Amino acid sequence: MTTLAPPPAPEAPPELNLLGKTGEPIRERLFRWMLMACLGVGLVTLVVLLTYVVLKGWPRLDSRLFTEMPSSISPDTAGAQSAIMGTLWIMFFTALWSLPVGILSAIYLEEYGNSARWWNRLIEINLLNLAAVPSIVFGILGLAFISRGLGFGPTVLTGSLTLALLVLPVVVIASREAIRAVPQSIRAGSLALGATKWQTIWRQVLPAAIPGISTGAILALSRAIGEAAPLLMLGVSFVRFNPDGLLSDFTTLPVQIYGWTSEARSEYQVLAAAASVVLLIILLAMNSVAIYIRNKTQKRW
Repeated sequence: MTTLAPPPAPEAPPELNLLGKTGEPIRERLFRWMLMACLGVGLVTLVVLLTYVVLKGWPRLDSRLFTEMPSSISPDTAGAQSAIMGTLWIMFFTALWSLPVGILSAIYLEEYGNSARWWNRLIEINLLNLAAVPSIVFGILGLAFISRGLGFGPTVLTGSLTLALLVLPVVVIASREAIRAVPQSIRAGSLALGATKWQTIWRQVLPAAIPGISTGAILALSRAIGEAAPLLMLGVSFVRFNPDGLLSDFTTLPVQIYGWTSEARSEYQVLAAAASVVLLIILLAMNSVAIYIRNKTQKRW
């Protein structure tokens, strides 16, 4: 005897929100509008600031800015050559000190360190705390222990080591997150084929983590390139010649911009705006390199 299937139950009518219409609830819609309004305020503010800086510094965005030295007497012939060269030197040595140490520390904490051991937990807590310390505190430490304690003075070595200490926690945290994002199956497959733990890390884990590591490293260096407070604490002045070694005097674009904005003459304000544009160009170039490396090496799991 064939039994008939019961008729399907009628579909429930869509729920009505506070406005009496079907669709997205009014609370979610208002929350999305608030988020878009906050994003719009940030974008408009950024565009206004960039436009103001570019228009103000446009008269001095010429070859003199790159070929002439700073001058406290003649703003018409002053440039930022020493500041640009000093910024490039400082960023190179900051990356040289901080990136190998930060990446190797992340490998240890993520692949070898036992989180149950008290010293590993202490290192992790200190890293999180140091990442939130104001940059002026690192300037004080650099002045006390590197500049005066070791007797290096306000040199390229002192400035790069101080900025390396500043960005090191960020590099370690970003590298750990990138290494942690690599699937465990990659490690298990490599170990199952007979590779050692270090071979697995070097040939499988690190190549897969390059996009995240490079992005975190560039973001950390982007923070360092705009820092003026730690370098001012070290005694870096506004007018210096091009650095020619680790123990030479130097200046950077943020320090030079600070010095020019402290001048009363309006010509120096134009110079400060032009130097700010150059600093933004260097920063965008660094971020472009990070984006290129990430897109070139990124893998889908």
